Amino acid sequence: MAHLVRWAALTAAAALLTAGCSGGSSDEDKDDGGRSSAEPSTAAPSGVPQALASQTLEWARCKGTDDAPARDGDWRCATLKAPLDWSDPDGETIDLALIRSRASGDHRIGSLLFNFGGPGGSGVSMMPSYADTVSSLHERYDLVSWDPRGVAASEGVRCRTDEAIEAAESVDSTPDTPAEEQAYLQDAADFGEGCEKAAGKLMQHVSTTDTARDMDLMRHVLGDAKMHYFGISYGTELGGVYAHLFPKHVGRVILDAVVDPGADTMGHAENQARGFQRALDDYLESTGQDPAQGSRKIADLLDRLDAEPLPTSSPGRKLTQTLALTGIVLPLYSESGWPALTSALEAAEEGDGSELLALADGYNERDPSGRYGTTTHSQRVISCLDDKQRPTVEETKKLLPRFEKVSPVFGAFLGWDTAGWCHDWPVAGQHETPEVSAPGAAPVLVVGNTGDPATPYEGARRMADELGKDVGVVLTWKGEGHGAYGSGSDCVDSAVDAYLLKGTVPKDGKVCS
Repeated sequence: MAHLVRWAALTAAAALLTAGCSGGSSDEDKDDGGRSSAEPSTAAPSGVPQALASQTLEWARCKGTDDAPARDGDWRCATLKAPLDWSDPDGETIDLALIRSRASGDHRIGSLLFNFGGPGGSGVSMMPSYADTVSSLHERYDLVSWDPRGVAASEGVRCRTDEAIEAAESVDSTPDTPAEEQAYLQDAADFGEGCEKAAGKLMQHVSTTDTARDMDLMRHVLGDAKMHYFGISYGTELGGVYAHLFPKHVGRVILDAVVDPGADTMGHAENQARGFQRALDDYLESTGQDPAQGSRKIADLLDRLDAEPLPTSSPGRKLTQTLALTGIVLPLYSESGWPALTSALEAAEEGDGSELLALADGYNERDPSGRYGTTTHSQRVISCLDDKQRPTVEETKKLLPRFEKVSPVFGAFLGWDTAGWCHDWPVAGQHETPEVSAPGAAPVLVVGNTGDPATPYEGARRMADELGKDVGVVLTWKGEGHGAYGSGSDCVDSAVDAYLLKGTVPKDGKVCS
């Protein structure tokens, strides 16, 4: 099961169909870089060599990959060069893949940079798929996203083969015996060793702080005096770190589906256990079931799968306890997924694990041919560099009763995850919690959804408080699913659009029902 604040996982299956990008094209495919209608650019970011600060992005048609055709329409891709090591900006560089669609109207504000979460989500793949959701913003903004360092087309990391990933699906994520504990921890150590071999020296330079510095270089090279930004899920943590590092460069910033910046490793796991259980309770109530009884029924199913996995229609594969839990997680990311969850649970109770396996494969980015995406690989490399905490098995076991009280379905999985995720990791972490205070920054609109499973609502208020007085502004939606904007609330969408398009800041504490 993936760790902590996985990006908007309901898009994982669709992401298999998206195209990557690379430069190189005929002259007729190039655009002018967009500086003519941008606000005057500020001076180069401090410490950036002139060669990087003055680089010109060569925008060209996005080329297809083996997995998907090239993008149609006016999407263009380019490569930005950034320092491998921001403490040595004159040293070696890395390439970052960008994608952009120019503003469609005459009254352009500037670039609007998107990060869709993870960490590890590919913005190059996701941005065109998200364009319809933000069509109201496209007239006045260039829509821009990128693959952060260590992700997909930007020096992406693959820590193990598809065959090894599938083999690891049999490892018990809630070990019950010393042998299962040893297998669980050995699998974690093997994964870290594979990441170290794949990433090399990059492994020490993919932190959220590194990426925030990349963003400021990106802002400057794109020609924008201010950073206009839309961060979702982990993208909210990235946005908070950017605001802390560059408060004077903060423009109009939206943080949606907010990561709690004050939570440590155990805190994040407990938050998610609470958030997913809350979403599951809402789902069970919508089907006329008592949440406590419905949760117990699902927990009993998972216990049976721990002892005996179910057969599926996928040759040679069975539905294990971990895969079933992952299959339950995916449809909770959006209320539109609830009917699929009902069908899959009913089939599993009748002895067929095929539907829950298909949902798990969507979450794990596994296509029908058995190829897996790399989001979780990048996610682990980035988050284990960020987070210095390494809970031991003994520490985890002491907290398991509390986790299981919070959620009888998800508690044990998320509790054990704290011990295994960065176990025996080859690189030390950087902090216990990220610093997001941004005194003097422009207002940052923080959007919280009371039914969000992956980034529970409480994180929105915490983010606003830590950003600081007169900076963090909370907008609340009483809804379901991971994220609020574009999820069916005209109230939320109008407030966000008014801020991004007109600079109108809603009253702190505004509630959309």
